[in-house]
Amino acid sequence: MRRACRQSVHRPASNSQVMLSEGPATFSRITQRAARGAAGCRRRTKWLECDTQGMMRVCAIEKLLRLGVSFLLLLSVAHFAAAQENSSVESRDDEKKKSPRASADTSGDKDQHQSAKEITAVPNRPTFSTTAETVQRGVLEVEYGLEAAVGHQNINGLIKFGVFKNLELRFANNPFVRDSGIAGFGDSGAGFKYRVISQEGALPTLSVLYTASFSTSTGAPGIGAPGHGVDVLLSKDFGRHHFDFNEGVRFLGRPGADGYDRTYFTAFDYARPLPRKWGMTVEIAGFSRANASTPASMAVLLAATYNASSRLVLDAGEYTAVYGNLPRVTFFVGVTYSIADLYHHGRAVRDAYRTR
Repeated sequence: MRRACRQSVHRPASNSQVMLSEGPATFSRITQRAARGAAGCRRRTKWLECDTQGMMRVCAIEKLLRLGVSFLLLLSVAHFAAAQENSSVESRDDEKKKSPRASADTSGDKDQHQSAKEITAVPNRPTFSTTAETVQRGVLEVEYGLEAAVGHQNINGLIKFGVFKNLELRFANNPFVRDSGIAGFGDSGAGFKYRVISQEGALPTLSVLYTASFSTSTGAPGIGAPGHGVDVLLSKDFGRHHFDFNEGVRFLGRPGADGYDRTYFTAFDYARPLPRKWGMTVEIAGFSRANASTPASMAVLLAATYNASSRLVLDAGEYTAVYGNLPRVTFFVGVTYSIADLYHHGRAVRDAYRTR
């Protein structure tokens, strides 16, 4: 039950943070883990001071807008850098056209241009773990899902953008969360994934993921304080068999107090395609004990996926809690969609403008 106090909100003291590092579905799963811990009255800085329920919503929206503006600024910088890179590529292409070998290279350039237009989705859903692969350069991709369990429902989302070949920006949010009959806006997070090694021969894909989480929830219990997370991601294909392994640490801010609690995250999943565009995924994932009110937890996940196209992937399934502060069984459905290659789209617009 939510109880108002001066410059504070009734929040869980356990404070397991929402983290982007486990994909969009887990963004909400960690929140509900935190919400089931012991609750306490916290005092925050003026940025978080809200005396009424209406003011709380205003503060949360303001914080979310700040995150959105920061994300858009990062996209603008990335777009400018890509534009400069495209300009240099275009100048090199012009020089090649002037050379005697230009006609001989025309067919190869066309093939490269055609392959560049092909967009393939890189889902992080529906697992707790995150793939080490990054979205394609210039591609904007979204993931959204719905979870339902006894006493808990939510809508969770993740936006990803490929700044460069090996760098991916990420922004996550739960637009809706309902716990034990209390509903409201969820928490938010932002971060990046950097691919260090690409899969080749016996080597797996190796990436590093950083996440910052922010308390933007209204109504429903949330994390209550900012936090951070760092993960090492491994992905490897053996023929049609795909494996992901994640190992990470979370620094969980304490509502109304200084310092952080610490918990470790481990996940291992296996996936493989099935006939007629179907696929299957199984996973085991868990967190270590964070504090007295947030014990260790473990869950086993089973999901089916359907590749409607190279850019659109659907998923559905369930995960069962082995132990910890999670509902016994949670069902989910979700979608991953690659919207567009913003870099090539911008270049196409400039080319069309020049031909006028």
